Parts: sequence; structure tokens; C-alpha cells
Amino acid sequence: MVRFLDQSLFTELAEKAAAIPRGRHHHNFHQMEEPCHRLAVGMQPDTYVPPHRHLSADKAETLLVLKGSLGLLVFSDTGEVIAKRVMQAGGECSGVDLPPGVFHGLVVLEPDSVMFECKAGPYRALAEGESPAWAPREGDAGVAEYQRWMLAQFD
Repeated sequence: MVRFLDQSLFTELAEKAAAIPRGRHHHNFHQMEEPCHRLAVGMQPDTYVPPHRHLSADKAETLLVLKGSLGLLVFSDTGEVIAKRVMQAGGECSGVDLPPGVFHGLVVLEPDSVMFECKAGPYRALAEGESPAWAPREGDAGVAEYQRWMLAQFD
């Protein structure tokens, strides 16, 4: 089925993201068994995208902001911020291509933001060594404080 990445889809994703506690909602353009996973993700400012990395050599990840803006933080293995960038639809920087093994996290800088993500399938939950000990995981105590710190990196 043809599905356009248009304002109708962006509005649908933003509304669905706003309606759930997690603050983000995705639309898969792929079937789970396909070798290339492509998805659009609607995101609200209260969503927490914790620092993580993908260690598999085939798990490079490309993120493009289609609407709104996101802050990307790139971390060293010990949790120091080694790069940060505002990614904005139509802006100076609208996305990133991340090689495998790089710790990264996102904050939403504008309500109703939408990004496009592409990486190799199949989906695998984060494995040992892909979630750092120095940052809380989604649902852990300390998420709100850590998320505020992440957001403050873009003040």
C-alpha cells in the first residue's frame, strides 16, 4: 500500500502521541520480517528517549526530522556529551546517520514533532551493553530529572 509522508500522517501521529502516556507513537512502513525497517514517529515533549546504542554491525540508524525539532545528544561510553545538535525540519540540520555502537538519546524541542527512522531489521530489544548504567531506562526512578538535564543541554 502506498502511504505518503504528508501533513495528514504527521497530524495523526502527533495526536496519537499526545493521547498516550509514553508521548510517542510510530507508524511502520515495513513488515516486521523485512530487512529494512522504516517508520515515522510522532513525538511530544514529555517522551523520554533514553541514551542507548545498537552494537550489531548491521544496526546503523538514520533519523530525519520531518516536522518540528529534536535535540540529539551523542555520548561517550562513560556518559559525557561528546556532540549535540538541534535537528529541525527545514533547518540547518534535519537529521543524522549514526553508526553502530554510538550512545545517543533524543529530546523533543517542539510539540507535535515527527521523525523518520530507518535501520536494519528485524527489531530486537536492546541487549546487554546497549543501555548504559549511567542513565535511567524508560520507567525507572530518576527519568524526569535526567530528562530535564538532557533538555537543558539545548538552552
